Amino acid sequence: MLQKITQLPKNMYFSFFGMVRRLKEDERGLSGVVVAILLILVAVLAIVLIWGLLGNWLRELWDQITTQGTQIQ
Repeated sequence: MLQKITQLPKNMYFSFFGMVRRLKEDERGLSGVVVAILLILVAVLAIVLIWGLLGNWLRELWDQITTQGTQIQ
């Protein structure tokens, strides 16, 4: 039992760094992460583009609404 306790730090060290090595060598999930990041990037760019195109139109529409509201009074 004492021998197992004394070998515990060494076994934990080797198991941890073995796990890290296996994670570095495993590339199965890498393409999924890249695809997800690219989809998020495309979505954000599309939102920015749409907001840029519609921003002036929305501002003009809001100005028309607020000026007509002040004219009613």
